[in-house]
Amino acid sequence: MKYLSSVTSLKFFAEKCTGCWRCIEVCPHRVFLMNGKKAAIDDIDMCMECGACMMNCAFGAISVDAGVGCAFAIINGMLTGTEPSCDCGGSKSKSSCC
Repeated sequence: MKYLSSVTSLKFFAEKCTGCWRCIEVCPHRVFLMNGKKAAIDDIDMCMECGACMMNCAFGAISVDAGVGCAFAIINGMLTGTEPSCDCGGSKSKSSCC
C-alpha cells in the first residue's frame, strides 16, 4: 500500500551500509532491496515509518522519525475511524496535514 508521495522521513546513508540484509528482512513493506553488496531504497513511498529498519540497523545507515509522519497518521486514522492527523509542521500539537 502506498501512502503519500514524497512525505516519509526515511533517510538511507549508503556509505554506512555493510550489506547485512537486516533492513530487507524486517521491513514489512519491502522498501529496501539489495543493489550489489549494499542495500538501497526501492520505493520510498511504500515506507509507513514504523522504524523497524532503523532499530535493526547496527551501523546507523537508516534514519526515520518512527510514528510521527503522514503514513502513520493515515494508518492511525484507518484504525480509529478518524481523520488523519500528523505533526508535519514540526509543532508538538497534532495538525491535519494529510
